[in-house]
This record gives sequence, C-alpha cells and structure tokens, in this order.
Amino acid sequence: QIYERGTSFSHLWICIAAYPSIMPAKYMKEVENPSKSTKARGRDLRVHFKNTREVAAAIASLPLVKAKSYLNSVLQHKRAIPFRRFNGGVGRTAQAKPFGTTQARWPRKSCEYVLDLLRNAEANAEQKGLEVDTLQISHIAVNAAAKGRRRTYRAHGRINAYMSHPSHIEVHLTEKEAAVAKPAEEQNGQVKRVAKKNSNRRSLRSGERSTA
Repeated sequence: QIYERGTSFSHLWICIAAYPSIMPAKYMKEVENPSKSTKARGRDLRVHFKNTREVAAAIASLPLVKAKSYLNSVLQHKRAIPFRRFNGGVGRTAQAKPFGTTQARWPRKSCEYVLDLLRNAEANAEQKGLEVDTLQISHIAVNAAAKGRRRTYRAHGRINAYMSHPSHIEVHLTEKEAAVAKPAEEQNGQVKRVAKKNSNRRSLRSGERSTA
C-alpha cells in the first residue's frame, strides 16, 4: 500500500502490527566485519527455551564443522549436552564427565532446530563467497519468546494454564583468521632485544660502569 502525503502514521503502525514480517530483522549483536561474517535467526520457534539455551552454550565458539558433528552425535546418543544452569531434576550420566559436570541430556528437538539454523547460516556464507571450512560460531544467543497460552482441565471443575515456551535463536558465523607465523630469526633466537635500562643494570652488577 502506498501512503500519500497527509496520511496519518497511525495507519502505518496498524499495518506493521498486523504484518510483523515487514519489520526489519533486529539482532542482539551486530557483526564486527560484515564482509567476513554471516548470520541467521529464527523467531518464535516452537522449541523449549531452557533446553535450547543449554545446546547453544555447548557449541558457542566452536568451528562450524565441529558444532554440526557434535549435534549429530547428540542426536545419535553418542555424546550429551551438559546442563549447567537449568539443571533442576536433570539426571546424571557418564557422558557429562568430559565437560566437568555430572548432569546432561539429549534434547533432540533443540538440536534439530539449532542444526537447521546453522545450515541456514552456512548457506548464507556460501552465497556470500566465504570459506565454509574456516567458519566459526562467533555469536549465538537464545531468548525466551512470548508464551503460547492454552488451558488444561483438572479435577473438580478447575482449569490450569498449559503454556508453551518458544524461543528466539540467532547465530553469527565468522571466518577464522589464519595464524601468522613468527619470522625465522625470532624462532631461532638470533634476535634478542634487551631494554637499555636492563643492560645498564647488568653492566653495573658485573662491575662495569655504564657510560650512559
């Protein structure tokens, strides 16, 4: 719809409220180098917030290839997701020992949603011409979305809330910079810089007077 001069902005805000998809996407954090990074996000995803938060914490700062392999292993119950914050009533397992904790689970739905988001970000990187093998998760965040309200019927004519706990998920992938090797002279120890103050102290200890 084209708004002519003199149209009140109240109609525009009503249109935006009715169709929220026309609003620009907002991220918690913007990428530092847009030419070397890509991002993806999902809003109001029907996946539990607490489980998804633990999945995101487990793969934060991992290379993309390792993160995808890790989540696929969790789906096969070969590895587990450690639960550190939302761990009330979570059982213990030996698969949590490598993470320095005892409580872990295998949240299937959360891993599938995060995997789909990583594939989306990977496709964006390929479209952008980035090196997929060098991508690293530089930022991942999970926020609690608005709860879906339902009701359940209990005994003696009572009604209780029966709400879902969806999530907002966003992820940034960044090309990892290659490590710069030191010059050969510095590696062999041929070049050794000594501060002038330290050299004067050494000469005084050896009985020689500093000429400075």
